[in-house]
Amino acid sequence: MSSLNQLTAERGTQHEKTLEEPATSYTSSTTSIGHGTTTDLESNIPVQDASSDDDIKPEADVTEPPPDGGWNAWLQALMAHLVIINTWGTINSFGIFQTFYRGYLLRAASDISWIGSMQVFFLFVVGVFTGRLTDAGYFRVVFAGGSALVVIGSLTASFATEYWQLFLSQGVCVGLGMGGLFCPVMAVLSTYFKQRRNLAIGIAISGSATGGMVYPIMARQLLPKVGFGWTMRTMALVQFVTLLVANVFMRARLRPRRAGPLIEISAFKERPYLLFTIGMFFNFWGVYFAFYYIGPFSRDILSFPYDSSIDILMIMNGVGAIGRVLPGFLADLFLGPLNVVTPAAMVCTVLLYCWIAVKSAPALYAWAVLYGMFGATVQGLFPAALSSLTTDLRKAGTRMGMVYSIISLANLSGPPIAGVLIKVLHF
Repeated sequence: MSSLNQLTAERGTQHEKTLEEPATSYTSSTTSIGHGTTTDLESNIPVQDASSDDDIKPEADVTEPPPDGGWNAWLQALMAHLVIINTWGTINSFGIFQTFYRGYLLRAASDISWIGSMQVFFLFVVGVFTGRLTDAGYFRVVFAGGSALVVIGSLTASFATEYWQLFLSQGVCVGLGMGGLFCPVMAVLSTYFKQRRNLAIGIAISGSATGGMVYPIMARQLLPKVGFGWTMRTMALVQFVTLLVANVFMRARLRPRRAGPLIEISAFKERPYLLFTIGMFFNFWGVYFAFYYIGPFSRDILSFPYDSSIDILMIMNGVGAIGRVLPGFLADLFLGPLNVVTPAAMVCTVLLYCWIAVKSAPALYAWAVLYGMFGATVQGLFPAALSSLTTDLRKAGTRMGMVYSIISLANLSGPPIAGVLIKVLHF
């Protein structure tokens, strides 16, 4: 009987302890969540069940490897292609405006180049903010806002008649919109691929070749017939339709990373990341010189008619499709993006020096083909190489945006400096 009483008392004591335990446990041990594990940093932090929040996926979903193919993944690459048409495709087409604005605005080449430089500057510098917002789960908001600014900027530019109006509309407004598109799209696309990432990004970046041919053709056909205003409105319509399609189908894949700094300073302690940033800064300081000034060079030095000056720009942009896709394919199979983009940047440097020897139309066409291919390789594999330096894809937007913001200073100052040199040296 005494043993029975003792057993009953022990069960009662255990039952009371169970009732006194709080709903949330406090522990310093490793706690399993889904298929992954997380370790609490302090013993007095409550561990809550992640499955209680319907909006948060299990941690295992975050570390799940990219699909690296399939219908949805390649659809994202196609949508990114449409976006790049209206970012880098527009930028690579600025040579048509560089030539046209000299007669339309009666301003120096260095003044006009500031409009295009502002586009590239904001495309990169805004990336430090839009990249972090993408990581935090605001991709759709940033993407929609950037699309709206690009269309609004092009539309308002169609009514501009003075330099400052075009600077604010086509330079600042469109540039800010591009900043809301490029970095987020590259960050999202990189999360869908691993082994085929360079090829996928190359397909996306080849949109700069598509836009670099479409927009100059539109300008050549429309400017003499309907004038500058309706040409810009037609371009704005193309931007609206293509970006609307991209907004409908493009989706972020990973769970948002809410916590974390805007700038991850520790990334610059990684030697490959730091050296890549420095190298790309100097590379982009001069890479767009040819895209901006090959049109004026063909007209002023080689006496090309206006239509032919647009043709040379279209050829240089058109061959860029090969320079973006094929090197990406080779980088995936054999070499890796860094081992392809580095020699391509060196070849671009040599070709810029070789431009000095171009004295005839056939030589200029041949030079444009070569520079278009290698310049496209640099532009196309630059995001892929940068993505390869990031192991945690949840930080892809942040780490890309950091490099983009630094490179923006090179893109802002490079073409205007070139314009001043042309004026001083009577190029």
